[in-house]
Amino acid sequence: MFIDSHCHINFPELSVRLPEILGKMGENQVTHALCVSVNMPEFPSVLELAEKYPNIYASVGVHPDYEEAPEVSVDDLVRLSAHPKIVAIGETGLDYYRLEGDLEWQRERFRTHIRASRATGKPLIIHTRAASEDTIRIMREEGAGTDAGGAGGVMHCFTESLQVAEAAMEMGFYISFSGIVTFKSAKDLQAVARAVPLDRMLIETDAPYLAPVPHRGKLNEPGLVRHVAEFLSTLKETPLEDVASATTDNFFKLFKIARPA
Repeated sequence: MFIDSHCHINFPELSVRLPEILGKMGENQVTHALCVSVNMPEFPSVLELAEKYPNIYASVGVHPDYEEAPEVSVDDLVRLSAHPKIVAIGETGLDYYRLEGDLEWQRERFRTHIRASRATGKPLIIHTRAASEDTIRIMREEGAGTDAGGAGGVMHCFTESLQVAEAAMEMGFYISFSGIVTFKSAKDLQAVARAVPLDRMLIETDAPYLAPVPHRGKLNEPGLVRHVAEFLSTLKETPLEDVASATTDNFFKLFKIARPA
């Protein structure tokens, strides 16, 4: 079976098709999905899905791209994450690609999420783009990793270098690959995926974005995460069953979810 470790099925383009999307998950042996929060106004829709469907889990956090989003405190995140279906803090992190100017507010928001993760023991979902040096530095300074007594987490939709992946894995983090790894242009990322061991790997869609080949350019959804697993199986010359088993085991272990019988 397969698990989509990061998606946004609460977004309007997917939520209106939810019965169909859940059906396609079943058809593709995608048994669970983690619906990830990006801001507080939309958080209720994330939690609602997790409460309604046993195989959907949720996170709480504010994405670094949302400059005008209401800020949350450590106490806010601790309180909201107490819900049993909230299994992670985030997505959080740094993104210097889309925004310019003084981005200290991003770094402070990131620190808030890390502190909430340490307080709750719930892992982080980290987004980093054009900001890997500061991302790793702040993770170390705030003790985000299991090596420093933190809860660890996952570097989601990973597109950085092997050096960054290794630094994150040294702190106890997992590396998650999305449909990007299937793109013909992603040779450097494919080399990273070859080097990341299965016991540190997750798979995701980041739906509704980044649909994997052969659906590139179309609307993405959790059922398509199977294509990411199939590509990684070929890339790593590893049986598909091993990729599916490892990434599923890693999901339940990282997010401290009791694995169903």
